[in-house]
Amino acid sequence: MSFFIRGRKENTAKSSALQNINKKKVSKAGIKRAPASGGALETKLKRRKKHKETNEEILSDSEIDSDEAMGKVNGNKEDSESESEEETAQEKRLRLTKEYLQQIEFEEADKNEVDGVDGVDRDAISHRLREDVLEQAGKLQRKVAQDYERPLLADVRVFRGHKLSVTCLVISPDNLHVFSGSKDCSIIKWEVSTGKKLFVIRGGKKGTEETHKGPTDHVLCLAMSSDGRFLVSGCMNKLIHVWNPTTCELVHTFKGHRGPVSGVTFRKGSSQLFSASHDRSVKIWNMDEMAYVETLFGHQDDVTSIDAMNRERALTSGGRDGSARIWKVIEESQLIFHGHTGSIDCVRLINEEHFLSGSDDGSLALWGVMKKKPLKLVKNAHAESPGNGCQVTTDEAKWISAVAALQNTDLVASAFHSAGSRDGSLRLWQCGEDFKSLTPLFKIPLLGVVNDLHFASDGSFLVAGVGQEHKLGRWWRLKEAKNCVCIVPLAKRTSR
Repeated sequence: MSFFIRGRKENTAKSSALQNINKKKVSKAGIKRAPASGGALETKLKRRKKHKETNEEILSDSEIDSDEAMGKVNGNKEDSESESEEETAQEKRLRLTKEYLQQIEFEEADKNEVDGVDGVDRDAISHRLREDVLEQAGKLQRKVAQDYERPLLADVRVFRGHKLSVTCLVISPDNLHVFSGSKDCSIIKWEVSTGKKLFVIRGGKKGTEETHKGPTDHVLCLAMSSDGRFLVSGCMNKLIHVWNPTTCELVHTFKGHRGPVSGVTFRKGSSQLFSASHDRSVKIWNMDEMAYVETLFGHQDDVTSIDAMNRERALTSGGRDGSARIWKVIEESQLIFHGHTGSIDCVRLINEEHFLSGSDDGSLALWGVMKKKPLKLVKNAHAESPGNGCQVTTDEAKWISAVAALQNTDLVASAFHSAGSRDGSLRLWQCGEDFKSLTPLFKIPLLGVVNDLHFASDGSFLVAGVGQEHKLGRWWRLKEAKNCVCIVPLAKRTSR
């Protein structure tokens, strides 16, 4: 029932009560002023009663008309509230469900039209709905790894433009562009299909932070919002820059970290930004307000990597403190995971319940959020026979420098560099059932240090940021390597 109708009833009730009171007052006043007896008294009382009833009826009609007039004045304002109140929560859920099903049917029909199939496959819709439920629960694992075939080295495309090592990468939500950051303090926007440089954000000299609109130190990390509105970079000089990805113009600069900004990531579908730093803290920022929100403490060493998905949580690695942590922002708590013997340098979420980590001890680990120890730990992951338990000397240890995951699937990747060799490589892995195993699929040799690694959201390619040096230091330099961005095409096997 609408607010307007309730208001009219209340007003009518009030007017009726006032009428009764007025009747009593009028009657008493008439008796006081009337003569003690006689026919004139009766006649006068009848006239007064008749006149009073007429007045009361007119008064009552006036009040009703007044109520109706007020209803007309406020009608436009109340109608929208009435309509919103009339739709119950259950009816709203039903309406949204129908709209969602229609959307899925349209998408499946478009797919079938491309494949030359008539009609809509109900089994495909049912499968899609089951996947959506698992994705919301954070447990989705699409089986796609076995479908990919090893790419040819000749098919790997190389984009060159940076003068020093490429340190970080991010792929646009539509998979059409790649942004790369470098030790030369520049950021380049690439077109994936052609390899063309669309824009270059040039770095400035140290000490010109107040005048130069851009990075003035090594760019260590990049992130892009899921709606494509913001590109964010973190630098060695403790600053976070916010850019317009389309025009590459500087929008805002965040200050607050007391050490190099080692990682930035957006929570999917929101304007919430997480940043990690060598000051051992994680900070949260609101991009709509361009404002600082809060700081999270817990790591005992440099925070080396960070990642996030849909939930209001962030995954971080703590370097030499040997821990990976999941920060539950709403609950104001954290989950702590231990398993590597060396520094944990990179982490990636596979889905909301599982993640991958790599260490400088050469090990690769799969984790579930319900267990503090790895579900699977592969030692010497980039040895010729990974996980065989063989002893490797320090000079031969293959440092896991980057990891990547094709989210909500069983396909992950890792990159290594060995201080005792002149090469690096990528290796793709298949996660087993319930993420309890890791099986190597194939290796892709690359010359240089792979500092960052990302899958396209549709799994069509893998992009690697390669340099002559590691992004955090100059412990060694491979002169033969090229500072470049490598696009590795990923093709699925054709069904026979």
